Amino acid sequence: MAQKEYISLIEENGMILERLLSSVQQYPSQTVGYSRQQLIILCDLLISGKSKLKEIAHRQCMPTPNLCIMFRKLESEGLIARTVDEQDRRNTWYSLTAKGQKITNQFKQEVLNTIESFFSGLTATEEKKLTECITFMNKILKNVENKNA
Repeated sequence: MAQKEYISLIEENGMILERLLSSVQQYPSQTVGYSRQQLIILCDLLISGKSKLKEIAHRQCMPTPNLCIMFRKLESEGLIARTVDEQDRRNTWYSLTAKGQKITNQFKQEVLNTIESFFSGLTATEEKKLTECITFMNKILKNVENKNA
């Protein structure tokens, strides 16, 4: 059976996006004092909201003990808050503090500015078409994700 063309295109797009994201990560961050991994973890919490350590570790493909060490530092710097679940004291929830949200939003804006600079050479027509395509693709990917969750 021949492989469907969209499968090859998804693979190719994935590799291209990986290279673009790698390029974004090469740009120096103005958010000094924090590693890129710490900032990505903070972004995860910004997007996902209050989460358990295991959930974050799973999303980040990171061993829980490593994440725990990182969280101790982030908590000591006042970027994240740790709350014990009153219903089940075995569970601990992590969330961003106001300071953590400020730092994370600053980093997120840096990343968005870098991505925008990568695409600054697009014509208005290319930009419109790319936006339409990505919007349509995201809709399909969210449906696939929901069906497989």
